[in-house]
Amino acid sequence: MRLPASFTQLSPLATLDRRRWLQLSGLGWLSASSLGRNTPSQAAPAPSLASSRAKPIRSCILIFHYGGPSQIETFDPKPLAPAESRGQYSPIATSAPGVQISDHLPLTSRLMNRIALIRSMHHPMRNHNAAAAEMLTGRTPVSGDLELLADEARSYPTLGSAVNYGLRDRANVLPYVALPYTMYNVVQLPGQTPGILGGAYDRFQMQGDPNAANFKLSALDPPGARAQPEIQARETLLRQLDGMLPTEKERSPVEGPLAKMQSYQERALQLIASEDVRRGFDIARERPETRERYGRNLLGQSVLLARRLVEVGVNFVSVFNGQHNGQDANWDSHEKLFPRHGQLLPPADLAYSALIEDLEARGLLDTTFVVWLGEFGRTPKINGNAGRDHRPDCYTVALAGGGVQGGLVHGASDKIAAYPDRDPVSPADLAATIFWRFGIDPDLEMHDQTNRPFRLAEGQPLYGLFG
Repeated sequence: MRLPASFTQLSPLATLDRRRWLQLSGLGWLSASSLGRNTPSQAAPAPSLASSRAKPIRSCILIFHYGGPSQIETFDPKPLAPAESRGQYSPIATSAPGVQISDHLPLTSRLMNRIALIRSMHHPMRNHNAAAAEMLTGRTPVSGDLELLADEARSYPTLGSAVNYGLRDRANVLPYVALPYTMYNVVQLPGQTPGILGGAYDRFQMQGDPNAANFKLSALDPPGARAQPEIQARETLLRQLDGMLPTEKERSPVEGPLAKMQSYQERALQLIASEDVRRGFDIARERPETRERYGRNLLGQSVLLARRLVEVGVNFVSVFNGQHNGQDANWDSHEKLFPRHGQLLPPADLAYSALIEDLEARGLLDTTFVVWLGEFGRTPKINGNAGRDHRPDCYTVALAGGGVQGGLVHGASDKIAAYPDRDPVSPADLAATIFWRFGIDPDLEMHDQTNRPFRLAEGQPLYGLFG
């Protein structure tokens, strides 16, 4: 678990001994980077959803398969393509009439009447880092298509941070969680940070394997095992010291950095006092058969943990699959694609299908949007190493829940899945769709830390995929 910097590093009154003691012994382990909010006065009202019968969602689970899964070996098989393109897998029928997917996704095939496919996704970034930034933010990175691109202060915000910004006071006490690790490709993979929005909209980053027998998220336990009334009393005293006056009534309203710090502290107090949040991370409460259904592996239990978190109200959960450390653990199949995808697809199929079934059984599928994606697809021609190379020109994203009409296919690729044949979709369009499903206007004007305005999304929502 990544522990943020303490409040004492940010406070203008950190030199006061009494205040410092209270921070270090109380709420100081939580920071503005995980909990802060900007004032909602900068945001425009949420748009009307009159254009769709689908009600706004409460949560989104984004499953990001790093390395670039092949569209042909997953959701866009090409059985009539030439031998050098069609590959070794076979298409199978699904529960959606006329829609075929790979035979390596048998469990998912039974649920295609609940899943919509975008088979015409495309963007220009051909390197992993730049492509990840494009997909995870819905924006072309400002530094361009670089292999070792890293996030910087001028980077665009990751989707979860942008949702957090757009929800404003509607956001959960824990609005955005990323798990089970921070993604790296030599440098930290871009597209995971709040970028221009600043640390106030950062993710709550979990580090750890929820499949481990000793998995426990102790960072949310109350400091020193103190009970909630004691924590609240400590917070009251801390505020009195901030104002250097004995009572709330006598103190003048605080402004500027101190006011923002008090906002951070209030959110910290809410978070560590939330039994719902602690319960959400307690995966040991799940029945053994449920854990088996998701798969007793890192991906399966991470997806199950994501379901637990949206069940307690978390708005956005990013599940990263395919850590770069250990080349065979990710989807970047420049060689021996078929055995590698053959290894990675079964746990992905198991976890994804379990999540959709589980959300539906719990009455959460309509209010939870599930997005399956990678940073790009693979080339239509199999190379000399029995692999496929990077291909951002055309690939597939799968959507489920959140009011999506199952069984639909938006757009199409050409005969060898090289380019969109009709209705091309960009990452900006996908981002706009996610924001719109939350009831957030994609045209909302966000502001960076210097108060410069930016449009939340540059694309257009895919209204036709929703009822």
